[in-house]
Amino acid sequence: MKHIPVLTTETVAGATISADLGLVRGNTIRARHLGRDILAGFRNVVGGEITDYTKLMAESREQALDRMVAEARMLDADAIVGVRFTTSMLAQGAAELLVYGTAVKLAKADELD
Repeated sequence: MKHIPVLTTETVAGATISADLGLVRGNTIRARHLGRDILAGFRNVVGGEITDYTKLMAESREQALDRMVAEARMLDADAIVGVRFTTSMLAQGAAELLVYGTAVKLAKADELD
């Protein structure tokens, strides 16, 4: 399976974008866990990182990224540029994490002449 670079920049260093294939996105919706909320409340009192939430967010980011890359593969993209993350609350204790960018084709060396 071909590696697809995921970039926050609008360009790909050392390459020329030959076609814009459009928006690609991936998302996940996660709900908090009561046990984690109790620990989070305790952490608010004593301070420190809430490692369960850190792990939950890291897993959510990876899942959303994987879904965006899968959509880009379906378009036969060579890269994804302009990547951004956003989150939004959907309900008490549930949030969506969305990642989006532009799928592009890159020019081959012989196409640049």
